Amino acid sequence: MAIGDIAARAPVAGGAMLKIDSILGNRLDPALAERLHHVEHHGGIDLVTIDPADVARHRLRVTSGRGRDLAIALPRDQQLFDGAVLFLDGHSAIVLRVAGQHWLRLVPERPEDALELGYHAGNLHWKVRFEGGALLVALEAPAADYIARMASQLGGRTFGASVLESLPKCP
Repeated sequence: MAIGDIAARAPVAGGAMLKIDSILGNRLDPALAERLHHVEHHGGIDLVTIDPADVARHRLRVTSGRGRDLAIALPRDQQLFDGAVLFLDGHSAIVLRVAGQHWLRLVPERPEDALELGYHAGNLHWKVRFEGGALLVALEAPAADYIARMASQLGGRTFGASVLESLPKCP
């Protein structure tokens, strides 16, 4: 859906469920950020908060912070993320927020080990982010399980590990 087509999905008055069938973009995208700023000044931002485990889902039913009932049904090539703009017209917007996600910070002892650390995290299909020389892994199980699994993959090579309660949210 093009940004110009956003208003075509206006919510139905009277509390009817709003169907979300695509993500319009990231709230930090310049084209969306300016429009969201205008809507925010008029009190039109509505937030939907989901658990980190629901990010991978393509279909879910949620209620926004203002009580709007949403049915999210995304195509397979789209995935929910913190800051996803789900709805935007001239007066209101719905923005997705992901509740606090815990992260495991893995730091290789040597720079050449970083490639192998990333390789194994990818093969294990872990959700990751990168921060400087560290690999951040989204925790969906106890951190000790991830550490033991990675240690078995690295054949005795060592790495630093610490748990972060959350990453800084987008502004």
